[in-house]
Amino acid sequence: MAKVYDYKNWSEIESAVTKLVQKLKDKKLQFKTISTISRGGLVPARLLADRLGIKQIIVDGESIPSDSLFVDDIYDSGETFRKIIQKVDEPDELVFATIYARKKKTYPKQLVYAEPTRDTEYIVYPWDRFEHGMPYEAH
Repeated sequence: MAKVYDYKNWSEIESAVTKLVQKLKDKKLQFKTISTISRGGLVPARLLADRLGIKQIIVDGESIPSDSLFVDDIYDSGETFRKIIQKVDEPDELVFATIYARKKKTYPKQLVYAEPTRDTEYIVYPWDRFEHGMPYEAH
């Protein structure tokens, strides 16, 4: 079966990040830092840091404080979550925030996401377009 792609534009990402910020604010949680992984989480982490007023982003940390918001682009197979949860001093306190979450998956209680995917399509973010042989958007 051929892979189906869903190419997101910046407007869609901004809208999803706004939804994610509101969900996080509704939970009335406070974070001192944001933690992320360098490959998929850098851009979403920066977007959330700006909107939440968080100044420090920890990238690829060996350990993750429980008062840090962990950010990634998508919750898909759960592999990143399983790796990250082992690095947290208090795993039940971790909040794992993503822009998208793969539809029809079982989500951990720590997950907060903006939107589910439509199905099994592969999300291509604006910052990943070159990797997929597409030019970057001009705006």
